[in-house]
Amino acid sequence: MNYNWNWGIFWATSTDGVHTWFGLLLSGLAWTLFVSFCAAVIALVIGSIIGIIRTTPNKWLVGLGNAYVELFRNIPLLVQLFLWYFVLPEVVPKGLGDAIKAMSLPWASFVPAVIGLGLFTSARVAEQVRAGIQALPRGQRMAGTALGLTLPQVYRYVLLPMAYRIILPPLTSETMNLIKNSSVALTIGLIELTAAARAMQEFTFQVFEAFTAATIIYIVVNLIVVNVMRIVEKRTAVPGFIGPAVGGGGH
Repeated sequence: MNYNWNWGIFWATSTDGVHTWFGLLLSGLAWTLFVSFCAAVIALVIGSIIGIIRTTPNKWLVGLGNAYVELFRNIPLLVQLFLWYFVLPEVVPKGLGDAIKAMSLPWASFVPAVIGLGLFTSARVAEQVRAGIQALPRGQRMAGTALGLTLPQVYRYVLLPMAYRIILPPLTSETMNLIKNSSVALTIGLIELTAAARAMQEFTFQVFEAFTAATIIYIVVNLIVVNVMRIVEKRTAVPGFIGPAVGGGGH
């Protein structure tokens, strides 16, 4: 069976009658980046809070943080997205549930995708923040306490500035994973990059062209992320504090 290569298909008008197929891929890329950015904000904020909680002296808070991590880390991302998309509108109060159901595409898919990706990734970020804080010498916490700082101030001014610096490498990997994991959002109807490539393949039957383009775009985006984060790492690195001690934070 001979395959008919047609790289010019990217400039043909897509089924929406507005974009070319290449334009549709760029639109999908925009949604991929938007979802990834919003989910990353949620993951960093909540993950930092949970990570901090897991290093406090309060065993009840530690247990609560551990339960959060185990819950979101051990449920497959696809299942979580389905829960947020299909189940959430049915369990919240009827008025809120009806408002969620009334949302039009792509926002009806965008919101649960951001929530699902953000919370799933926050469990991994929490583990990295915990590992980063515990990788610091105990003397730093003691020194902060000796200076008269409260526990929140010790975290704010002593521990977290150092912890964030030493976990930048695993956070870089997590950012890349988040961008790639956003492709799962196609299962709930979001036309991100992978979904756009799939639509192009289904309507034009140019499967190799569609997914070759998507692959190249993913590679370029992640290379940009890696190099930007590498620059940030070099500018914020503290000699002697980046090492294997925090490498396992993303399991």
